[in-house]
Amino acid sequence: MMNILKSLVIWLSFIPEAIINGGLREYVLAKVVGEEWALPVSGITLSVCIFLTTWLLLFRITKDITSKDCWLIGVCWSVLTIAFEFAAGLVGGNTIIELLNAYNPLTGNLWLLVLLTTLLSPVIIKKYRLV
Repeated sequence: MMNILKSLVIWLSFIPEAIINGGLREYVLAKVVGEEWALPVSGITLSVCIFLTTWLLLFRITKDITSKDCWLIGVCWSVLTIAFEFAAGLVGGNTIIELLNAYNPLTGNLWLLVLLTTLLSPVIIKKYRLV
């Protein structure tokens, strides 16, 4: 349980990463690669950032982490991410329909890839001993 609580510090670091990534998408990527490609490139970029942050930090702040812990951490991070995204979106004036559209990869939004990366990063890093 302590490993899961410690891992929340890492999840908190995903928030500024996502905000910076969104800013880069709007102010840089959209101008460089166009609106159509900015969203999917941004999804890939955020996924890579989440994976690298997990790789760099998870096993440095937790001790004797098990595969079960890694699954629990991934699930907790994913649930927190979804809750945060919906809360921030609703407070920001978005509708539920607008927020749910992010889950449709046919729109070019790779939000599902970000969530999958959030879920699986601890598991993959543990399984393949990337630390």
